[in-house]
Amino acid sequence: MDILSQLQTHVLTGDGATGTLLMERSVSRERCFEELNLVKPDLIRSVHQEYLAAGAQLLETNSFGANRHLLARHGLEAQVESINKAAALLAREAAGASAWIAGSVGPLGLSLDRLNQDGIDAEALFAEQISALLEGGVDLLFLETFAAFSEMQIALRVAKHLSQRPVICSFASTPEGTLAGGMPLLEAFRALQSEGADIVGLNCGHGPQAMLRIVSALPADLPLAVFANAGYPRFSEGRFQYDTTPEYFARIGLELARQGAKLIGGCCGTAPTHIAALAEALAPLRPVHEKAPVAAQRPLPQISISPREPLPSPPPEAPSLLEKLAAGKTVIVTELDTPKTLDLETYYEGARALTDAGSDAITLADNSLAILRVSNLAVGAALHQRGITPLLHIACRDKNLLGLQSELLGLAALGMHHILPLTGDPAKVGDHPGATSVYDVTSIELLKIVQQMNQGVNANGKSIKQPTRFCAGCTFNPNARNLDAQLSRLERKLAAGATYVLTQPVFDSARMRLLAECTARFGVPIFPGIWPLLNGRQAEFLHNEVPGILIPDEVRERMRGAEGPEGQALGIQIAKEMCEEAVQHFRSIYLITPFLRYETTVELAQFIRSMA
Repeated sequence: MDILSQLQTHVLTGDGATGTLLMERSVSRERCFEELNLVKPDLIRSVHQEYLAAGAQLLETNSFGANRHLLARHGLEAQVESINKAAALLAREAAGASAWIAGSVGPLGLSLDRLNQDGIDAEALFAEQISALLEGGVDLLFLETFAAFSEMQIALRVAKHLSQRPVICSFASTPEGTLAGGMPLLEAFRALQSEGADIVGLNCGHGPQAMLRIVSALPADLPLAVFANAGYPRFSEGRFQYDTTPEYFARIGLELARQGAKLIGGCCGTAPTHIAALAEALAPLRPVHEKAPVAAQRPLPQISISPREPLPSPPPEAPSLLEKLAAGKTVIVTELDTPKTLDLETYYEGARALTDAGSDAITLADNSLAILRVSNLAVGAALHQRGITPLLHIACRDKNLLGLQSELLGLAALGMHHILPLTGDPAKVGDHPGATSVYDVTSIELLKIVQQMNQGVNANGKSIKQPTRFCAGCTFNPNARNLDAQLSRLERKLAAGATYVLTQPVFDSARMRLLAECTARFGVPIFPGIWPLLNGRQAEFLHNEVPGILIPDEVRERMRGAEGPEGQALGIQIAKEMCEEAVQHFRSIYLITPFLRYETTVELAQFIRSMA
């Protein structure tokens, strides 16, 4: 039976990731994975065999980036045909007649404007790769991880011109279910179906729960494929590490099927263990073709610009957080991520409310989880103008050494001195997976540069005329499995110039006491992270999908099924318990605001002040 007929009566299980699995098995992330089809065929064949044994009914070829443009980065542009044919043959050898073989084709790695500007024929690039995969004997084509609708149209047009074999068109969308440029997914899917797409879908960019939110808003009549990541990764010692368990992945996979997904597999971070659990969960299911319609979204409000009074000049410089601690004050900093849109009034209201409630500084993440937000430098400057102390995260991901130093000088010029250098989540895990991660330096190297600037020189040793006065911090994960390794890295950060520490959120008293014990020897302020949970679903999401967060079983059990106001009240109560424990050991607290719900951290800040 062909795959399209099978999807009418069965929910099918796809395979999982190839790239991240190869990296786990000591293949360098700088390596061209597609070349391994030629130089290490046994390794690639074994990956396919493991997924087949786990229960995968569809295997993707190891050919995602095997187009001429991307292969040229490795000097392999002359081997497009041989690499893609080998990819198809290896998958077929592993599967025999036990699974469908899908020829994986990714985007070209350049925008269409850039391709046109450089005189590169996008159709020819896709045709060269797809022809080789077809000659290798694939059963269908899997156009995956596309962000631009126009590029997907080109690839689909080429695929349909070359063959009548089925085509999957799968996007890496925003968390809101739109494509680059704002096109809604459903609109894109319907258009592609009219142009010949046999299966439409989503892959990469998001973990299981985010995928479930998107799929829940789509109609069940779509021939829908969903390949979620195993949550968000940690980047540690040169490797991406994912913490989502197979059991959780399978549980959300079951919900995806109930919301209308017909073909479900895994993307970045998934392994044969995830697929085995998923295949077992999906085995008895039949596809859902109808479900209750989702209420139409309200239209976006029209933006009106009204004249505003000029902002006042900033007040005289307030004492630093370290100076406040030295004076014996309990210091509270509160993270309030900048919004994803230019609707900033709620943000400024929240920052003011938090400051009035007792927060000494507002920390602003730098596109955390590699998801696009309004510049924290711009918003930080606006807070500074309003007399609110900003503490800016500075990620090494998005700027090279020149840009990072320029930003530091800009912060100093604006009178903003509290910073938190971070390495930053890789761009490929966020909502712009085609973006390039820079990483000229690590957070430790950036801390050393900050220390040099505080001495009046830049990274090249040239004078900047007057020293900066940065108060630089660092991060620490008390939830890590290997705490000794985290403590060793913390020592290096402190030696590089960090003067205070913000931690990942802590959700149980024993972990809070352990944090106090293991960091006491460092003699620097520790700000334990406290996150007020909003509901049981969020607790499961954070525990299973967000790197660095560990929520104990007993806390998740307390939160289980708690939703709405009840869930929020319970989450705040648990956070207050953590605050009570924290103030017994620390005079510094780091509150983390969930999704701009600042009223929760306002209540916590007031609670902490009431105990002082």
